[in-house]
Amino acid sequence: MQVADIISGVVGPDVPVRVIGYDGSKAGPDSSEMALRITSPRALARLATAPGTLGLARAYVEGEIEVEGDVYELLDAMADLTLNDSITRADQLRLAQRLLPIWLRHRRPPPDLEFRPPGRLHSKARDRKVISHHYDVSNRFYEWVLGPSMAYTCAVYPTDTATLEEAQAAKHELVAQKLGLEPGMRLLDVGCGWGGMVMHAAAEHGVKALGVTLSRNQAEWAQAEITRRGLGGLAEVRHLDYRDAPESEFDAISSIGLTEHIGKAQLPNYFSSLYARLRPGGRLLNHCITQPRTPTKRRLDPFIARYVFPDGQLEPVGHLVSVMNDVGFEIRHEENLREHYASTLAGWGANLEAHWDEAVAEVGIGRARVWRLYMAACRLGFDRDNIQLHQVLGVKLLDQGRSGFPLRGW
Repeated sequence: MQVADIISGVVGPDVPVRVIGYDGSKAGPDSSEMALRITSPRALARLATAPGTLGLARAYVEGEIEVEGDVYELLDAMADLTLNDSITRADQLRLAQRLLPIWLRHRRPPPDLEFRPPGRLHSKARDRKVISHHYDVSNRFYEWVLGPSMAYTCAVYPTDTATLEEAQAAKHELVAQKLGLEPGMRLLDVGCGWGGMVMHAAAEHGVKALGVTLSRNQAEWAQAEITRRGLGGLAEVRHLDYRDAPESEFDAISSIGLTEHIGKAQLPNYFSSLYARLRPGGRLLNHCITQPRTPTKRRLDPFIARYVFPDGQLEPVGHLVSVMNDVGFEIRHEENLREHYASTLAGWGANLEAHWDEAVAEVGIGRARVWRLYMAACRLGFDRDNIQLHQVLGVKLLDQGRSGFPLRGW
């Protein structure tokens, strides 16, 4: 059986891009500017045991499949195909039987970058390993991808022509406005990344801000940047689990991109712990990726789960609102920013391509390929409403049910 025919069996008979096999076989329209080039029989061996997106991703990470053209555009063109992740088990078995001789000759273990964390799910030790796996890669690499803001969360684009840096600054200011930050307030930023929100709150609003992160690399970079900017009197980032953050009363808490790592079972305790750290009248802004609706399957895409965000769990926004409400928060505002995240990922992807050679030299070709594929796939997910990004604003009420909010505005 020819290589191109085998790949067509995985991605579907109406593949909209060119498929070129190492045996010279071809499939798909010759007119397409995009192509999947199968460079090694090891790619087919991977498909024998993982016949859907995971097998294709493994082969791409290892250079056994090359993409001609833009990865996002190729994924977009193939997005409406039914990959073998969802075809019948019988068809998967038939494909595996065809590939068995190739697998016996060319089988390889999964790439070293594939990560399955040890320990009890969402224990402090396991969470620390998971965060380190993703974030403690190279601060220099993240500087190239994220840009000067070093903000690794959805930006908010005030206009279609705004730059990534302008959009990240707008995001931090939007969070500040929703939280009602004023000089002299105390802010806790959980899962603070490289400290962007902490430094914005201190520099722009005179707030005494504390950020906590499980990534040592992030904490060290943030503290150095805080010193460089002369913000040491107001801003601080600690290498710390949010569960070990100070319990004294804060005026506001921001959680920007952390909830995805918490897990459904831990959400009540998570929001309860944040509620307990707020003074009466204090506000929480929760910003996170969500499911667009209640999922029927409880798993991330296997590529994302093993290469990017092990143990990640996404919930629909309705569930998050209900849990926040049940632990005591009154919900005051909610908005969906999924189109903004698609634009953010486009900006990160462009940054990676602009620094491709440096990124490969810094973290290796395999990890650079993981990032290229992951950002393109997630961008497509936001574009097509397979995932969303919601900000939910809650308040810990004052006595007699008073919220402290004006009649209009934040």
